[in-house]
Amino acid sequence: MRKLFGLIGERWRRSDKTKPLTINEIQRRVRGKGGYKEVLVLSFPLILSTSTWAIQHFVDRMFLSWYSAEAIAASMPAGMLNFTVMSLFIGTASFAGTFVAQYYGAGRFDRIGKIVWQGFYVGLAGGLVHLFLIPFAGYIFNFAGHAPEIRVYEIIYFRILCLGAVPAIAASSFSGFFSGRGRPWPVMWISFLQTAVNLVLDYCMIFGRWGFPEMGIAGAASATVISAFFAFAVYALMLRNREFHKFFGAPGVKKLDTILFGRLMHFGLPNGIQFFIDTAGFAIFIMLMGRLGILELAASNIAFNINTLAFMPMIGVGIAVSILVGQNLGRNDADTAERSVYSGFHLTFIYMAAIAFLYVAVPDIFIRPFAPRIYPGDFENIHRMAIVLLRFIAFYCLFDTMNIIFLSALRGAGDTRYTMKMIIIASVFVLIIPAYIVIVLLKLNIYSAWFVATAYVTILGFSFLVRFMKGKWKHMRVIEHMPVEDNL
Repeated sequence: MRKLFGLIGERWRRSDKTKPLTINEIQRRVRGKGGYKEVLVLSFPLILSTSTWAIQHFVDRMFLSWYSAEAIAASMPAGMLNFTVMSLFIGTASFAGTFVAQYYGAGRFDRIGKIVWQGFYVGLAGGLVHLFLIPFAGYIFNFAGHAPEIRVYEIIYFRILCLGAVPAIAASSFSGFFSGRGRPWPVMWISFLQTAVNLVLDYCMIFGRWGFPEMGIAGAASATVISAFFAFAVYALMLRNREFHKFFGAPGVKKLDTILFGRLMHFGLPNGIQFFIDTAGFAIFIMLMGRLGILELAASNIAFNINTLAFMPMIGVGIAVSILVGQNLGRNDADTAERSVYSGFHLTFIYMAAIAFLYVAVPDIFIRPFAPRIYPGDFENIHRMAIVLLRFIAFYCLFDTMNIIFLSALRGAGDTRYTMKMIIIASVFVLIIPAYIVIVLLKLNIYSAWFVATAYVTILGFSFLVRFMKGKWKHMRVIEHMPVEDNL
């Protein structure tokens, strides 16, 4: 372990290990290309953007916990199942951002508009799949075996969320037009607006305020769908401006380009599968958790939502790292790309360590906002379990830093087939099968199940670290003008 972390910090040291760092070297680490300043400048609006997503879901779940214990218990499994299916298409469409970064770094501006619109067609395909799943929602949640009162809410929530698949997936591609070029501020402002729309509608439609009917969990799902269409409409309007057409427009830019679409599938689909399998693993884990009981499921939902609130901002750093890797590889500057990755890792690790300390030292500031207005006796039991679960998260979030940063770096280079294979292996053999054995066959308690989840995150983090340190990613490209390494 000590050797691995010593290698991670190797960029801190000079090749001559007997001498301390000089002032110039420190300044280069902070202010130079690939240094902390460059990563932070690019990350800041992305951190705010991903934070709004976390806040949106945190408040959404908090409102539902105030509404009823059944609503909060149902929202996580149904929401995760919907997002699991959507993640296959989001992971594929959003990979257009990696193409944008490498095209931008290589000066191939004429290809940027086309690749962004190929992601839109992925969104259309995803929308059709979600519409197809709506009639089968009842069968899916009957199979899950949850309590009847939870199952009813799960079906309602899932069916409504499926209606918002197209705008959510297409927006993930459109955002890459801005973030891939290192201009993430529009993405941030659109995220702010989307979150504001969602939260206002959440309050009105869940509880029946300001002239809206009381819709409960159906209101929460409807607010999410409406806000997704709102964000998609804003992106579509922005892509019609002069900048897009002057610098990145081309004849037939919005048409389906079978060659470029195929290239997006070649690199983006493994990324989508990786995203899908990772999300599916946790969705199945939550589904299995429901077999332990309503209180265990509610406590797990709360713990995961608290973790999301802290975890999602650092996804912004991961996106920034992926962009910098893509742009620098487009310029054939692998050294700067590598420096950017280690800068992002140092910053993320410090943040996650601080969050882990707070989870252990003051867990109540995270848990108490979920206290419902009803079933106060039940919530004391939920609260007791959630405190212990936050300790599990405090441990594994340190290793999740490696997942965030090194996975993002590999993705920025186009090393998607390795990440896909690793996620499949770990999800099946480290998370899903062990969780099934612990929960269903051995009928152990909630803490045994969470030990399995902790092992999964930790092992996965080290797998991406090792892959990154081998350096094969330095020779990979997703754009056409350079030979693409076999990244199997």
